[in-house]
Amino acid sequence: MLPYIFAEKKGIHIIDLNKTVDHLQETAAAMKHIARSGKKIMFVATKKQAKEIVSDCAKRVNMPYVTERWLGGMLTNFNTVRKSVKKMQSIEKMLADGSAESLTKKEKLTLTRDKDKMEKVLGGIAQLGRLPAALFLVDIGHEHIALAEARKLGISTFGMVDTNCDPNKIDFAIPANDDATKSIAIVVNYLTAAIAEGLQERQANKDEDDHSDTEESAEAKAARFESKADGGDDRNKRGGGGAGASGRGPAGSAPKRRVAGPGQGGRRPAGSGGGGPR
Repeated sequence: MLPYIFAEKKGIHIIDLNKTVDHLQETAAAMKHIARSGKKIMFVATKKQAKEIVSDCAKRVNMPYVTERWLGGMLTNFNTVRKSVKKMQSIEKMLADGSAESLTKKEKLTLTRDKDKMEKVLGGIAQLGRLPAALFLVDIGHEHIALAEARKLGISTFGMVDTNCDPNKIDFAIPANDDATKSIAIVVNYLTAAIAEGLQERQANKDEDDHSDTEESAEAKAARFESKADGGDDRNKRGGGGAGASGRGPAGSAPKRRVAGPGQGGRRPAGSGGGGPR
C-alpha cells in the first residue's frame, strides 16, 4: 500500500485521495462494462458497518449480495448452494399457497424456522442462476475466503483496500478506508450509479434493436404484399388474352357449324344406295 499512502501522522497512515479517485473511476468503468454486457456482479460485505449500505445498493440495481456470512464453497461448490436455494424457495411456496396447512403445528414451525435461517444467508443470491462475472468486496482482508474462491475460478475481483491489506491480491483495488461508514457509502453509491448507467444503456440498445426489427418486418410485409399484387395483375393479363383468342371473332358472330355430308360419317339420304324397294 506504500504507493497509495500520502503521509503518516501519529502512527496513522493517510491515503492519497487523488489515487483513490483515479482507481474509483477505473473500477466504475469496468463494472459499468460488465453490467452493460448483462452479467452479474456479486457484492460481498459481512462487516457490520457495511451490511445495510451494500444490501440497499445491491437491491437497487438487482445484483446478488452476501451480507451475513460467507458460506465456504459458495462459488467453488455452487451446485450444492443452488440446491439449498431451491429448497428454500420450495418451502416459501408451500407456506404461500397453503399446501402446508395439512402439516402439524410443530412441522410448520420447523419449516418456518428453516426458511428464515436459509433466507438470512442465501436470500441475497436467490435469483443467481449461475456464477457471477465479478465480485465486489468491501474489505479484502475480512473476506479472504470469498477472494480465494474467486481467484481460483478466475472471476474478476473489485474491492476497497485499506492500508493493512495487499492491493496486489485483487484485480481492481480502490484505496480507501473500509472501516468508516461514510467512506463505504461514498464508494458503494458511486459504483452502484455506474452499474445502473450500464443497465440503462443495455436496455436502450435492446429497445433500439427491437424497434429496428419491427420496422424491418413491416417493410418485409409491405414488399410481400406488393409482389403478390404484381403477380395477380400478370395472371389477369394472361387470362384475358387467352379468352380473346379462343372465343368469338371480332365481329361477335358465332362460328359456323359444319354439316357432315354423305360418306363423311353422316346419314345416307332416303332411297339412295343399298337395296331398292322389295
